[in-house]
Amino acid sequence: MIIDDGIEFRRAGDADAGLLEQLFDRTARWMLAGGIDQWKPGDRDAAHFRARMRDGEVWLAEDAEGRLCGAYELWWSDEEAWGVQPPVAGYVHRLMVARDVAPAGTGRLLLDHAERRIAGTGRERARLDCVSTNPRLLAYYQDAGYRVVGEFPHKEAKDGRVYGVVLLEKRLDRLIGG
Repeated sequence: MIIDDGIEFRRAGDADAGLLEQLFDRTARWMLAGGIDQWKPGDRDAAHFRARMRDGEVWLAEDAEGRLCGAYELWWSDEEAWGVQPPVAGYVHRLMVARDVAPAGTGRLLLDHAERRIAGTGRERARLDCVSTNPRLLAYYQDAGYRVVGEFPHKEAKDGRVYGVVLLEKRLDRLIGG
């Protein structure tokens, strides 16, 4: 367990899959209410999160009262969007914040935690992607130190629709070995 600014991080287990599904759906509804067409409620079920726990890592952020404030997935490869790559990066996916309970800045704490986790394995880069039609999220990641390194214009959603994503990367040299 890691404590940071009143937020405790822990790896998710199978018993957390339903909570993660609920958080995803709440986040998707918040996006839709704000006019952001990115995630759809029901697109990620408990089985999805269990699979991510087996293939990578899923991290939860909880406050002092044990309430779920956010979560993210950490993958060690992402061939669909990035192609075959040498093992120099970790890939952050599904960064989710529980807007009804999370303190301001929780999203950045989640990113910082992911970056420290990646650097702790000796990998020098954090990578992520965001849908091309979400300029607010793109600006958020750029403000957090990520730079655009490419675009993948043909990502396919669970429902079959095709959309583009911007590929972003952040060097973690300052964290490696520190």
